[in-house]
Amino acid sequence: SGVMETKSDQALVGVQNYLEKAAEQLRPSAPIKFHISSRTDTGVHALANAAHLDIQRAPGKAAFSGKQLVQGLNHHLRPEPICILSAQRVPSTFHARFCALSRTYIYRLLLGCAHHSQIPVFERDLCWAPAGGTLDIPAMREAAKFLLGKHDFSTFRSLNSESPFQSPVRTLLQLEIQPAPGFLSHHHYQHRGLEFWEVKVKSRSFLYRQVRRMVGALVAVGQGKLCPQHIQELLQLKDARAFPAHAMAPPSGLFLASVEY
Repeated sequence: SGVMETKSDQALVGVQNYLEKAAEQLRPSAPIKFHISSRTDTGVHALANAAHLDIQRAPGKAAFSGKQLVQGLNHHLRPEPICILSAQRVPSTFHARFCALSRTYIYRLLLGCAHHSQIPVFERDLCWAPAGGTLDIPAMREAAKFLLGKHDFSTFRSLNSESPFQSPVRTLLQLEIQPAPGFLSHHHYQHRGLEFWEVKVKSRSFLYRQVRRMVGALVAVGQGKLCPQHIQELLQLKDARAFPAHAMAPPSGLFLASVEY
């Protein structure tokens, strides 16, 4: 249901709610707030997001070590599909969101599916199988070159409450389209004519739904609905309303792969 905390009257619960609830079980002497690096949307996955918190213990109790914190939080996070991978002490000047040097996202595409029922059961909700089954990868790579570097990405963001206050200028450090493995060994997919591809993007930060819009537009190029030059034209328009209707990629294929400090 997304990373950010949701209010108590909402049906969907954010990852942050679960983290803070688990931290409260460790009996801190002051309420705990998690500050999360990357605000992933509902349906988007994270292989390794990052967050910081201040945790104070009652007088006379020793501070938690990183290892104790990992074990304690994970004990209280069961059975949710949320896991703390590691924890370490940082200076008070550190901020998980604002100190990040870059964020890398991976978007997983499954080619060769004529119908969504052909998506392997272990891959459901973990990839996007665009209609039609095949994509023109060279055309997508040509289109991707227009997105690399520093641009006004206004056309490639969805509007939200933060949009008026945020600069639409971002610098894409990396945008690659490569063959990738499925979660099972290769032969499980090969005889069925299925192929996995990954779109890998890296930037210091991204606009709201920017990655999903960029991937959706590149897939439209791969399907022949747009030509590579259209991507450059969309960038130059600098208008979120100019983005083609229904071209945004679904959240299920998107993974926050890493955050660099």
